[in-house]
Amino acid sequence: GLPAGVRGLHLPENVGIPAGRNAGVPHVEGEYLFFLDDDAWLPDPHLLRTIADRFAADPRLGLIQPRVVDPTGLPSPRRWVPRLRVGDPHQPGPATALWEGAVALPRRVFEATGGWPDEFFYAHEGIDLVWRVWDADRIPWYAADLVAHHPVIDPARHDVYYRLNARNRVWLARRNLPVVLEPLYVGTWVGLTVLRIHDREALGAWFAGLREGIGHRPSGRRRMGWRTVWRMTRAGRPPVI
Repeated sequence: GLPAGVRGLHLPENVGIPAGRNAGVPHVEGEYLFFLDDDAWLPDPHLLRTIADRFAADPRLGLIQPRVVDPTGLPSPRRWVPRLRVGDPHQPGPATALWEGAVALPRRVFEATGGWPDEFFYAHEGIDLVWRVWDADRIPWYAADLVAHHPVIDPARHDVYYRLNARNRVWLARRNLPVVLEPLYVGTWVGLTVLRIHDREALGAWFAGLREGIGHRPSGRRRMGWRTVWRMTRAGRPPVI
């Protein structure tokens, strides 16, 4: 069963990862929100207190992601470090992407962003949230001195993964970017995908998702300002890659 003070929330259907996270928010109180995947855990029992203290000490912070470590000592995948140039995972800094399995935000920032993008179902919802934190004039932060545990697993790469990956790349651009940057962002990822993926079936699923993203307009469009584009560029990742 659940520990004392913890309540479960049953959803009658599989609404996807981002919508599932959003569904829990109205059922909790407090100034800060913390999202933790069911296969991640916190080795430090005081970590949430530390995160709350950092938000209180620096009102510019809009999001904190801890460093993710496999408890058995396996090397951490590059995707766990939320920046373009991964470098030393022990080096903190602004986050321009996100590992969604352990994330903290002030509630007011979460509400200002509109929360996780329900429609995405799976893939890239963290990038969408980080972009909107930047556009709320806050700083998403990779706190490398704070640790969350998560096992290293071989991520499944199947047709649904490739389709949603491509569709949500398009929706990221259409929901958030200035019009002139939309084709640059999508075009960059078309080029990278063609270079990286050599399996014909996988490419077919990816391009099917691309067509789906172009053919269906996502809800919640809120184009970031050019000041946000500049701030993200200075942080190491212009929103065209």
